[in-house]
Amino acid sequence: MDTYAYGIVNVLRGWLEGLGGPGMRAEALGSVTWADLGVVAFFVVLTLLLNALLAVVLRRQTRRAVEQPAAEDLRRQSFQVVRKPIYLLLWIFGLYLAGTPLLPKPGQGDDGHVVAGMVAKLLDVAVFAAFLWLFFRFTHVLEAWLKTLSGKTSSKIDDLVVPLLGKSLRIIVPVLGIIFALPLLDLPEKYTDILGKGSSILLIVAVALILSQVVRMGEKAVLAGYDINAADNLRARKAYTQVHVISKTLYFVITLFALASILMLFKEVQRFGTSILASAGVVGIIFGFAAQKTIANLFAGFQLAMTQPIRLDDVVIVEGEWGRIEEITLTYVVVHIWDDRRLVVPLGHFIERPFQNWTRSSAELLGSVFVWVDYSLPLDPVRAALKEIIETDPLWDKRFWNLQVTEASERTMQIRVLATSADSSKSWDLRCRIREKLIAYLQQQHPQCLPKLRADVGPGPLREAVKEAARA
Repeated sequence: MDTYAYGIVNVLRGWLEGLGGPGMRAEALGSVTWADLGVVAFFVVLTLLLNALLAVVLRRQTRRAVEQPAAEDLRRQSFQVVRKPIYLLLWIFGLYLAGTPLLPKPGQGDDGHVVAGMVAKLLDVAVFAAFLWLFFRFTHVLEAWLKTLSGKTSSKIDDLVVPLLGKSLRIIVPVLGIIFALPLLDLPEKYTDILGKGSSILLIVAVALILSQVVRMGEKAVLAGYDINAADNLRARKAYTQVHVISKTLYFVITLFALASILMLFKEVQRFGTSILASAGVVGIIFGFAAQKTIANLFAGFQLAMTQPIRLDDVVIVEGEWGRIEEITLTYVVVHIWDDRRLVVPLGHFIERPFQNWTRSSAELLGSVFVWVDYSLPLDPVRAALKEIIETDPLWDKRFWNLQVTEASERTMQIRVLATSADSSKSWDLRCRIREKLIAYLQQQHPQCLPKLRADVGPGPLREAVKEAARA
């Protein structure tokens, strides 16, 4: 490239010297002549003109594509993608040709050769970067084209595979670009090993990222048929729990193997690994004792995913706290307490200790309300009042309710109201409403039947005083 550039510059320089005469050979800036400055100005102006002309052409083509039917949308996107990289390539070559007259000539000693070599490498890297940028931007066009094709099919898998392919290409293209660009730098041999390891690390990380995207796509594909926000979401919660636990495990395995692969690139780590394998028995015992809790929690995570004593969004009572399962990781579970606190519980707790799961087989619950009243309370009118209270409440799911006397003491009797609801949150609100309205009914209709303390006052001054107070 530098040979052609110097040839073009010499032709223009000779042409300007012929037009301007001997004065064009005079030095203007150091060893730079007026003819050299004329060549610089020529290439700068030429680059500006070509940039303006290219902008007009691309803008006109883009406008025509916009006015076309939707089928031409890919054409419009292609023009938008090409525009900036083409501008960049134009300015790279324009500035290179414009700067060539200002650089030392290749025959002007060692300095000229060194500077010319550096500029040539810089030009190669810049051109390669521009083309890499162009390929990277074209991945969006390819993804849009594939989306157009997948939109014509009824399969939902296409809608997941196409974004995965687009993201994978946007990861692979820069990595491969860096790997192929390293030879262009022609760095000293002592840096070869470092660059080789660096490119290997980039490739390993890229593969790990792509595998993570594959796991995420599989997770979305499996969960696409389940609605966690549905009223009866038992099957959805089962699927979400299993998929989340398995996907987190796969992420952990991918990360572990990626780190192991990176570490094995270094000879020091390889020697260390050989030493570990030589003493694997002792190390295994030490590791087993040191990490037994962590390993137990990992196995508990697999057991929990398969047997599912708890699932995401389950209502549980753990350590005396009422809440919902908010997050399940490989080692612990986060319970969202009703007052917005978070209870973090090791996974082993749900395998080894008892706990309450209110939504194990169904979200429907039977709520109870207890009220202490006097023996003189007539139950039939209370049942009639409760019928109106419960059956008109939208939180009652219309399955069952009743009123019973469940306990009797020497002073009062206890009545229990049972009412069903769709889930635990509605059950709590329904119980509170029943309790409030029942107490209000007793205060208004049967205030004499509220709990009271009876006393038998025998003959004497106190009994007479009570009688006088009653007459008054």
